[in-house]
Amino acid sequence: MPQTGQRVDPYRSFNFLIELDGIAQASFAEASGLGSTTESIENREGGDNTTVRKLPGKTTYSDITLKWGSTSSTELWEWRLQIIQGNVQRRNGSLIAFSLDRSQEVARWNFERAWPMRWEASAFNAKGSEILIETLVLAHEGLTRG
Repeated sequence: MPQTGQRVDPYRSFNFLIELDGIAQASFAEASGLGSTTESIENREGGDNTTVRKLPGKTTYSDITLKWGSTSSTELWEWRLQIIQGNVQRRNGSLIAFSLDRSQEVARWNFERAWPMRWEASAFNAKGSEILIETLVLAHEGLTRG
């Protein structure tokens, strides 16, 4: 907990790393979709006709989208291919934020039982000079902040 009057800067979103069980993908250009939502269930109680009580219902987790510049590494594609072939291999992972000088971990979000539900490559364009970007979307069943 910071002391009164001490400056606390927010974490930078460009200093991050993704860890996936058993996959050594070196780096990602972008990661998005860390989130959860709990539905609200409305309930009227007998004798109280003017107020609706709101109770928490089921919690769902947003899909995580990972983007990276395409290389000769095929580990993530092979994981996706296993799903297509009906061999579901779930993996746990983490998104880790680092300090500005990358010397220490400042925050970690852990996701559980993830599997790749979508893969795609960016458009090929002979007139452009952009790098080829691959995108992998992960479905998962839990998110915690470590």
